Amino acid sequence: MQTASTSTSKWTTTNLVMMAVFAAILCISAYISIPLPLPGAPHITLLNFVILLIALLFPSLEAFLIILVWMILGLIGLPVFIAGGAGVGYLMTPYGGYTVAFPFVGLLLPLIRGRSYQRIRYTVTAIIGALFIDLFGMIWLMIATKIPLSTAIVTGFAAFLPLDLVKAVVAAQIVPAFHKVMHRA
Repeated sequence: MQTASTSTSKWTTTNLVMMAVFAAILCISAYISIPLPLPGAPHITLLNFVILLIALLFPSLEAFLIILVWMILGLIGLPVFIAGGAGVGYLMTPYGGYTVAFPFVGLLLPLIRGRSYQRIRYTVTAIIGALFIDLFGMIWLMIATKIPLSTAIVTGFAAFLPLDLVKAVVAAQIVPAFHKVMHRA
């Protein structure tokens, strides 16, 4: 059986099934959301949490492919984005940048976190991932809406950061439990 730290291109059936399961979990996580009481405002979801968990559990290519499968499903019209959103138009909205950041997190975080689980390193890595998503999304929001940087920081970064940091820390702490369930070292 292939371990989480192996970077070969040979995938087992178990590995492919785990990737498919996490792509499905990613689809479901977008529906677990709380809409903010502002017109056109984004939702608070479990999506970032699941993205970070995938990036902490899988090697870079696998994490990227899981997220890519989810994005392709959404881009072709299946309602897998937040609140059942779908299509290219979803990504072109002012808050689409947060979603666009996800594949980058899937590629980069596994490279930062190292091969074996170390609680502090994984926690710092997850926090870096959350910061990256929120910064990328904030910059996208600022460009798309032509709002000043100060407004973008308040509405597109600071508003999400506290909860996203909690999600990042929790994701990093539960990785060993998932490794046991997934039979990974």
